[in-house]
Amino acid sequence: MSPTKEQQLWMYENMVVSRRFEESIEKIYMEGKSPAFNMANGPIPGEMHLSNGQEPVAVGVCAHLTKDDIVTATHRPHHQAIAKGVDLKKMAAEIFGKVTGLSGGRGGHMHIFDSNVNFACSGIIAQGCGPACGAALSRKMQNKPGVAVAFLGEGAVNQGAFHEAMNLAAVWKLPVVFVVEDNAWGISVSKADSTAVPRNDVRAAAYGMPGHFIENNDPYAIFEIAGQAIERARAGEGPTLIEIETFRLAGHFMGDAEGYRPEGEKDALFEKDPIPSMRERLLADGVSDAAGLDKIEADALARVEEAIQFARDSEYAPDEDALTSVFAA
Repeated sequence: MSPTKEQQLWMYENMVVSRRFEESIEKIYMEGKSPAFNMANGPIPGEMHLSNGQEPVAVGVCAHLTKDDIVTATHRPHHQAIAKGVDLKKMAAEIFGKVTGLSGGRGGHMHIFDSNVNFACSGIIAQGCGPACGAALSRKMQNKPGVAVAFLGEGAVNQGAFHEAMNLAAVWKLPVVFVVEDNAWGISVSKADSTAVPRNDVRAAAYGMPGHFIENNDPYAIFEIAGQAIERARAGEGPTLIEIETFRLAGHFMGDAEGYRPEGEKDALFEKDPIPSMRERLLADGVSDAAGLDKIEADALARVEEAIQFARDSEYAPDEDALTSVFAA
């Protein structure tokens, strides 16, 4: 299963949009946070987790999804939200805590929710696995179209919620795909120091489902394997587990000193930046010429700048709004 020309260009476009979006967020996040870093300061307070470097995972999977399909994501969600079609302006406003945001500014960047495209994420590790199974079960019980994809990190596979969801998905033969983004670091703890098996795809056998491992952050290999898994789910054949070797080009969060990384690791990762690599492949394969890709990149930047300006220009909710949309005794 190979992506069409249109799918390849879509994948590249969304990778670039994600990267430019996060580059913009990174600069704005640091406003007001120097000379002494305090995450409470600036127009974007709180923690910020960037996904730059992991863009191939999002586009390779989401290229096969429709609005009817469900995605649950992690605390590092921007690339997946963009690839799933979440409204970029409203997502930017949500990150800024503005009233025009997806949830009126209440959720911030770790709790992006867009019911129009069936996307949700959470800052709780492995939290999306159960809801993905629930969404898949609802589709199956109602005989409605749609599969669920649960994205999680390689550290999350050591949580009980992941194993419970895997077992339930297999027992009920649910149309769900578990996608593990293996960036090798659970905050500051290496995968080798936290996980008993070298590859998490082998865990699939314990639950009677197929398991796949994809090396080298390759968007084309991700597209192929994810396509097979999603097609299998649509056909009623049950769940699949996929682990993808990817990497983050930033720290676990903004302000992370990254002292845990071995010397030279990060420089080596930048040499494997997936966006320049995909551009080179698109040119070499004749999918597009340089002018065509330049236009995609310029349009992506313009779209991001428009979204960021929308967020900056939007109003904060009035103070009394803090007591709305919550449960009360």
